[in-house]
Amino acid sequence: MASVPSPQASEPPRRNVLSALTGRSVLIVLALAVGAALALNPMFSTPFPVVLGRSLFVAMVLLLAFSAARQWSPVWLPRWIAPQVLAVAVATPLATLVVYLLSVGGDFMAFARMPERVSGFVLISLTGLAVGLVVALGAMLRERDAQARSQALQFALERATLERQALDARFSLLQAQIEPHFLFNTLANVQALVESGSPRAPAVLQSLIDYLRAAMPKLQGEAPTLGNEEALVRAYLDLMLMRMPDRLHYDLQVDPALRGLRFPAMALLTLVENAVRHGVDPSEQGGHIEVGAEHDPVSGQVRVWVADTGVGMPETAVPGTGLNNLRQRLQAFFGVDAQLQMSEVAPHGVRAEILFTPSEA
Repeated sequence: MASVPSPQASEPPRRNVLSALTGRSVLIVLALAVGAALALNPMFSTPFPVVLGRSLFVAMVLLLAFSAARQWSPVWLPRWIAPQVLAVAVATPLATLVVYLLSVGGDFMAFARMPERVSGFVLISLTGLAVGLVVALGAMLRERDAQARSQALQFALERATLERQALDARFSLLQAQIEPHFLFNTLANVQALVESGSPRAPAVLQSLIDYLRAAMPKLQGEAPTLGNEEALVRAYLDLMLMRMPDRLHYDLQVDPALRGLRFPAMALLTLVENAVRHGVDPSEQGGHIEVGAEHDPVSGQVRVWVADTGVGMPETAVPGTGLNNLRQRLQAFFGVDAQLQMSEVAPHGVRAEILFTPSEA
């Protein structure tokens, strides 16, 4: 069984600095740079292409600084200061200074002696800070929202996986409680016939072999089907028929088209064994057991039933452990809509019906 990933495993991986240069992010930055250049152009004496070029340069540097800050987690930085915000705040004046120094050949003193360039530096820096910080904060909020949604989906997946694993374990436990009961009960019946010296002993042993052959796939954990369950029920009833040949009659009416359906192992046999032990066996006249399965094309449900003409259901009868376990197994296998219904059969007897919607293989 695959292990469930821990919450730490869901942390976003480190990204390359250039990962921020997506088409959408570049277009947004270019649009903001053009807008800032248009807004600042009336305040500059230089041509618009120069102002636009400086704005574009600063904007792209801020985009790279924001992306690089994602990889930066300094321990000395207070938690209330985001590295991306700090990177944008520092990169804005530095990028603006670089673009102005390039215009004067790198001569800082020449730049400082030109008031127009200094005022342009201040205007572009302040505009870049205002726009850059707002955009950076918005991007961080969107990124955190996306991470929160991703983490919520991851936790939901982990919870669903754990619930499925718990359900599988519970289903296996319930099945493990039932299988030994049938096996040991059948062996006890065979032992009684062999010890009494009954001439039917060889036939009983052959029926027991057929029964174990049908039950073995369940014990080995193979995928159970309604067809497998039908074979197991037939082998079990043949075995019981050897034990009381004059008191037991049975009929199997399982639709062949339904034999490939997934069906809980030993579930149908639970009802058949109850019909034998509590219905037919206590009756002096014995009884008839009918086992069937059919599909309702209108509701889409499958109906599986076991009816007997035995002693019937006592008024004080309460569901036993086997039936309670069966209800839980059916709901674990088919969902909460699966039902097990018990009703009386006139003039005497009991009919047990399983109603469920077939699950996907």
